[in-house]
Amino acid sequence: MQKLVILITSRVEDCHSVGEAWQKAGAPGVTLIESFGLRRLQEASDSLEVLPGMMSMLEILRENDEIKSVTLVSVVEEAQVEGIISATEGVLGDLHQPNTGVLFVIDVERAVGLRDHSKG
Repeated sequence: MQKLVILITSRVEDCHSVGEAWQKAGAPGVTLIESFGLRRLQEASDSLEVLPGMMSMLEILRENDEIKSVTLVSVVEEAQVEGIISATEGVLGDLHQPNTGVLFVIDVERAVGLRDHSKG
């Protein structure tokens, strides 16, 4: 069975290394998405006056702030999950510790169009 592995981390400086570690652990492809937590959006909206029709809070964050977190995703075979978790902790440290990230795994009922980009 295939699994969707998702990691959300504020350690933006390490996200490329985590993605490469996932590839070495067998992930056929890794997608990195810049992300903002709801709390960050709420903090920004409390400190800024935004008129209706003006820029969205997300646009304001993108223009005025560096990326605050990254979400990495990959669809992998079930047998690869533990290796990917180990690879993640090899870069970020123990995920039970603060300021490392949150990783979770979801069953994938069906996936269409997957390509193994690790093979060139």
